Amino acid sequence: MKKLVAYITTGYPSLAFTVDMALSLAEAGVDTLELGIPFSDPVADGPVIERANLRALEGGFTLDHLFEASAQIAPHLDTLWMGYFNPFYHKGMEYFIKQAKATGVNGFIIPDLPLEEARPYKPMIEDADLILIDFVAPTDSSKRIEEIVRDAKKFIYLVAYAGITGLGKSEDLQAIIHEVKRHTQTPLYVGFGVNEKTAKAKAQGVDGVIVGSAFVQVLLDDHLTPTQKIQKITTLAKEIKSKINE
Repeated sequence: MKKLVAYITTGYPSLAFTVDMALSLAEAGVDTLELGIPFSDPVADGPVIERANLRALEGGFTLDHLFEASAQIAPHLDTLWMGYFNPFYHKGMEYFIKQAKATGVNGFIIPDLPLEEARPYKPMIEDADLILIDFVAPTDSSKRIEEIVRDAKKFIYLVAYAGITGLGKSEDLQAIIHEVKRHTQTPLYVGFGVNEKTAKAKAQGVDGVIVGSAFVQVLLDDHLTPTQKIQKITTLAKEIKSKINE
């Protein structure tokens, strides 16, 4: 069965909501949670997730909120922290490793930390039995793909196109999927532009999909109550999980 990874922004609209949303996603069949660390300049994310990041920060988000939520979520749902390298650099990777171990989080997704810059950190992360997710993109050469995926663990994040998340653009990914699969048995998940309309097509040839903007768009809908947001997102998650496994 193909896997569904869901991204939500920690602390928006509230910390209690984040916990309730995550636990509801687990019940809806989500396999892994990307718990987003709000950041003021999320360079790989589109306007939807950027807006949620800024609202969380305006609401007073701190890293302590991330750790508090994670401790309640991670025992029930495979959880990864998704964040930009700036906080990891300033606090120190050792600090995040310690907090991940304390809260039960299984690893990190850091989209602006390329292979070369990740090398000093990967051994210490893996020595702690945690995972740093690797990214591949359609613009990567065959040689670079082989290098990236050689030691990849858990899953490889295939960026569906060059650009930012949430655009829903369509690209033929079969060539790069074939190239990745030539070099590794590690599962390959596709992200960027995955929603209920595109999920079935995007899932062709891969082992899972990563959905962010489609869920966060609902979080940002001020016409919905928190309960309605949870209901709508869990319904969406079930629909996507069903479509990728048709």
